[in-house]
This record gives sequence, C-alpha cells and structure tokens, in this order.
Amino acid sequence: MPEAVAVTGGNGRVGKHVLEHLASEGYRTVNLSRGKREEDHSDAYIRTDLLDAGEVYGALAKGDPDAVVHLGMIPSPEQTPGYRTYESNVMSSYHVLEAAGELGVDTAVLASSFSAIGGGFEPDAITVDYLPVDETHRLTPSTPYGMGKQALENAADGFARRQADAPNTISSLRFPWVVDDDLARETFVEADRTLPGLRNSEHFHTQRNTLCGYVHATDAVSLVERAVEASFDGHERVWVSAPDTSAETPSAELAAELYPDADYRPTDDGNPYAALIDTKKAEGLFDWEPSWSWRQLV
Repeated sequence: MPEAVAVTGGNGRVGKHVLEHLASEGYRTVNLSRGKREEDHSDAYIRTDLLDAGEVYGALAKGDPDAVVHLGMIPSPEQTPGYRTYESNVMSSYHVLEAAGELGVDTAVLASSFSAIGGGFEPDAITVDYLPVDETHRLTPSTPYGMGKQALENAADGFARRQADAPNTISSLRFPWVVDDDLARETFVEADRTLPGLRNSEHFHTQRNTLCGYVHATDAVSLVERAVEASFDGHERVWVSAPDTSAETPSAELAAELYPDADYRPTDDGNPYAALIDTKKAEGLFDWEPSWSWRQLV
C-alpha cells in the first residue's frame, strides 16, 4: 500500500482537493507545481516545470513517492496556443511516466478528460453512438486539448507494454467538470436546468457537448485515492461522473432531444436523471461509486 504520493499541479483547484483528501487519509504528500506554493495541505513542495524532463525526474527523485497523481496540465485551452495546450497534456504525461518508471514508482494516475471522446471544447456537436457512453465508445477529438488527452492515454498504453522501467499500475481518469458545493449551487441550483432553460443558456453548446456531465470534488478525490491504492497490471481508462446529469429533465428525454442519432440504453437503477456517462468500470475496478448529486442542495 502506498505511503507517499506526489501530486503534480497541486496548486490547482482539483489538486488542492486531492492533496487535502490524501493528507487527511494519512498519506505523506508532495506537491510538484510551477510558481509559488498556493496550498497548505502537502508535506513538501517542489517547484517543478513539468515540461522539463530533467526537472520532473529530479523532483520525483527528491520527493521519493510510492505513487504519482499527474494533474499538472493546462485545465482549459482558451488562453494558450494550440501547440502549448497539446504539449502540456502529452509531454508532461510522458515525462511523468518515464521518470516514475526509471525511479521505481509503482503507480501513476493521470488526469484525462471528457474531451478525449471528442466533446467538451469541440466547436461542432459531439459524436455519440450510444448512451450512456462507456470506455469502448469511439474517440473523435479534433482540438489540441482533446487530441492531447487521447494521446496521453495512448502513451500510457505504450508504457504499460514495457517489461521494465514503467509503473506497474497506470490509470487514466476521464474527468468531467469537477464542482464543489459553491460551484454546484451557482451553476445548477440557481439556474434553469430544464431542457428549455438549457437551450436558452449561453453555455448550451458546452452542456450538450459534455452530456450534461459533472462530478463533485468529494467523489473525484475518493476515486483518485482508490486509483492510488490499485494494484492491477497495465493501463486502464476509466470514465468519471456523478450519478446523475446536471439537467432537471429526465435522461431519456435529454437523449431523444439532444442526441437523436444515439442508441439510448437506460440504466436499471430507477433514477430518471441517471448520468449519460457509464461508471460501471470504475465501480468494478476500484470499488468506487459516486454518491454526491447537486439535487441534494435543492
């Protein structure tokens, strides 16, 4: 069982939640981030340029972790040139996996994204063959951000094929938008989340292109911890989602109206607002099940 975890990008919004949670669970934590320290949860802070292979190697060697959680990538592509966005996703992940393998770090957890499927920041409508989507659904990204997330997953496949000099266990977690109580209240509770309300929203395209998906930080960090503790061999891609959509319209109606060409396969859990993202693999692989819903704030 890992005792020490390095978290890249621990200065970020999700990274701070991860560090706080891991520290509360008794892990020794190391934050590897650029710039000055912006959190007070980690046991150590090492200033690290994650696009510099030598700095990544040196920082991991100094931090001496048993596992690494790689969150230190550009969180959204609006303010960076395309090549920088792609580079941040792909090369930082390569450097982390390579250094971890060379240093004998057994476990790596990578922040992939909903964008890997070809949604999120795509300018065109998402391509959906069936709902809920699972890990076997085809990937059709065209933006630097989405292509970068797909590429980091492919790099992880390659490291997993190595006989040596690679982490034994690699997880790529496909996160949707991660919210806390305040963000959920502002975005979901205080807005019209019916289908007509969504259509009239300035964020309608983004909502449709993310299948109205989200996850609360408490569920996200618990999954990260489960991935840190996992011991399977190789690389696994895993979808992440709350148990429901962010819409106040039943999922069957959402599917029919927003994704008419998709084959809708309703879940058997009796939840009319069930997520359009299938998390059964995460439940089976990590014994993890999301529990937090924005509806509990209503």
